[in-house]
Amino acid sequence: MAKPIVVNYLGQTTNFDHKKLSRKELYGRRKREVVDRNGVACRRAALTDDGRFLLVSGMTAQGYFTDSGRWVPNKELVGLDEDGQEVDSVPSTLGVEQQLEQATTADLLDLQVASVYRLNAEHIDDGLAKQLDAGILFRCPFNYRADYYAETLIILKNEHGVFGLVGIPTPMEWTDAATVQPALADGSDDLFEDDLDFEMF
Repeated sequence: MAKPIVVNYLGQTTNFDHKKLSRKELYGRRKREVVDRNGVACRRAALTDDGRFLLVSGMTAQGYFTDSGRWVPNKELVGLDEDGQEVDSVPSTLGVEQQLEQATTADLLDLQVASVYRLNAEHIDDGLAKQLDAGILFRCPFNYRADYYAETLIILKNEHGVFGLVGIPTPMEWTDAATVQPALADGSDDLFEDDLDFEMF
């Protein structure tokens, strides 16, 4: 069983067990199955660029082929920044206490959600429970397993229970429509000066 999500709110710790929600659970599932002429289900596979290797499901999760055809297992891969310098990996946050801070609705709307978890706690701190009951959102860093960037976890509660939304913040910058000036390719000030006047026909 995975380690719990451990959060601290005003000095009080709460441990959440978590279960990832799938699209199947939320919306149901329809599956398109490809069969051969005998009705036997086909398995999806892909050829490498040189046509030498057949890759079936699960193989590409173990590593990568370089352009020269050398196999590199995942354990040998490293993260690089924009300058090509090696970066340190970010450890998993599971089982490690994370400080909660209040989040806004904008934080939630700006989150590019990748996963949704149902959260259950045998005992939840009274202060945190009251805030969640009041519709307050909370956030903290989250990393399911060690990799090269940490995501954000936003915790909320509704009539169906407590949920954790995991993703990457992607705030957008908005501009007032009155400040936007259309760019004219020909330098003309009149967008419609070349429009045809159908009354002339």
